[in-house]
Amino acid sequence: MAIDASAEIHSSAVIEPGATIGPDCQIGPFCVVGSQAVLGRGVVLKPHVVVTGQTEIGDETTVFSFAVIGEIPQDLKFKGENTRLIIGQRNRIREHVTMNCGTEGGGGVTRIGDDGLFMAGCHIAHDAQVGDRVIVVNSAAVAGHCVIEDDVIIGGLCGIHQWVRIGKGAIIGALSMVTNDVIPHGLVQGPRGELDGLNLVGLKRRGVDRAEITALRAAFQQLAQGEGTFMDRARRLSEDNPDSPHVTQIVDFIMGQTDRSFLTPR
Repeated sequence: MAIDASAEIHSSAVIEPGATIGPDCQIGPFCVVGSQAVLGRGVVLKPHVVVTGQTEIGDETTVFSFAVIGEIPQDLKFKGENTRLIIGQRNRIREHVTMNCGTEGGGGVTRIGDDGLFMAGCHIAHDAQVGDRVIVVNSAAVAGHCVIEDDVIIGGLCGIHQWVRIGKGAIIGALSMVTNDVIPHGLVQGPRGELDGLNLVGLKRRGVDRAEITALRAAFQQLAQGEGTFMDRARRLSEDNPDSPHVTQIVDFIMGQTDRSFLTPR
C-alpha cells in the first residue's frame, strides 16, 4: 500500500492493501478503494464511492457518491482476465455512475479522456474509448467497444449501441437510440437516432470561424443530396474541400475502420 502523507482519508473508508493514493487526495466516509486502484494527485472520492479492479484515476478528478468505478464488465464472455480502466484528469463523475474495465476480446482497456462530465446514473461499458471534454448526460448508456471522440455531448436517457463510433464535436439529442456511426460535428435526434444536421451551436461555441462553418454546411448538403453512394459522396468531399480541416475530419472518419454502417443525412 502506498498512501501519500498529504491524503485525507475518513476513518470509515476501506483502503485495501496494495492501493496507491496520491498527494492531496480526499477519500470520504464509507468509500472502498481496491488493492489495484491508483488515484492521482488531488482525486476526491465523495462518501460511498467504490473504486475496484485495475483502475487508474487521473489528477483532480472528483467522483461523487454511490458511483462504482472499475467493476468487471457486464459481458458473459468475461472470465476474469486481467483488464483495466484508465480515467484521465479533471473529470467529474457524478452520483451512481458506473464505468467497467475492459475485456480481453476488446483490447483489455476502457479509457476515459480528460475534462469530461459524466452525469448521474450514466454508464460507460467495457472497452469503450472516450475522448476529452465529453459530456454524458443523466442515465445515458454507452455500450461496449464504442468510440466517443473529443467534444461529444450525449443527451439524457440515450443508448449508444456497441461498436458505434461518434465523431468529434457531435451532439446526440435526448432519448435517442444510436445504432450506427455518427459523423464529426453531426446532430442526431429522434427515438431511433437520425442524422438531422450539424452541431452548429457547438461549432460556434468552440470559436470555429464563419467560413469554415459555411464549408461544413455545404459538405453536409453534398453528403445528403449528391450523386452516387454515401461513400462516393464522401470521397468527393475531400476533393472539393482540400483546405477545410473540419471537412477533412468528416472524410477521414467515414473512410476509417468501422464495424457499423453510418447514420446518413435525411
